[in-house]
Amino acid sequence: MNKTLGLILIVLGLFGLAWGGFTYTTREKVVDIGPIHASREKIHNVPLPPIAGALALVGGIVLLVARRKQ
Repeated sequence: MNKTLGLILIVLGLFGLAWGGFTYTTREKVVDIGPIHASREKIHNVPLPPIAGALALVGGIVLLVARRKQ
């Protein structure tokens, strides 16, 4: 269990450090009058602080090292 969790944390930490966040797109209605419909796409940015990626990476390494010492 610790080995799997450690590997997941390492991958997530590397992802957070390499990309620094992710974006996603949503659609929202602007006008909806009878047969006339208008919508727009809105892009949302979700930044990941580098400290979060570093903490996940270190936590994963600690879990892997603790597993080897047992």
